[in-house]
Amino acid sequence: MTPRLTSEVWVSAYLTRLRLVEIPAFVVRKGDATAGSVIVKLNTLDGQACAFQRQFDLMSGAREWAVLSEGPEDDVDASLAKQSSFDPDLWVIEVEDRQGRHLLDDPSLA
Repeated sequence: MTPRLTSEVWVSAYLTRLRLVEIPAFVVRKGDATAGSVIVKLNTLDGQACAFQRQFDLMSGAREWAVLSEGPEDDVDASLAKQSSFDPDLWVIEVEDRQGRHLLDDPSLA
């Protein structure tokens, strides 16, 4: 069994990877350092946004990023506020990129 990274280490590595390709990203909500869930909000700076969360695929055993909410940024923010209200350990990372890049499809970030 491969050991899992702590949430804080994963977030730090993700922010570094984004910074290396000059994609701005910020920790909007800091959750539990060890085991907090992470949601990544992609803000395309045109009034639209998309939030991603990690899911476990029971068929393949893989952890993958799936869309939690997408559409007008205010609606996505409302969805994130709802998630935060019942998960005090939740991390929220906001990525700002007009081209829609988030790097979550990079296998090294799995």
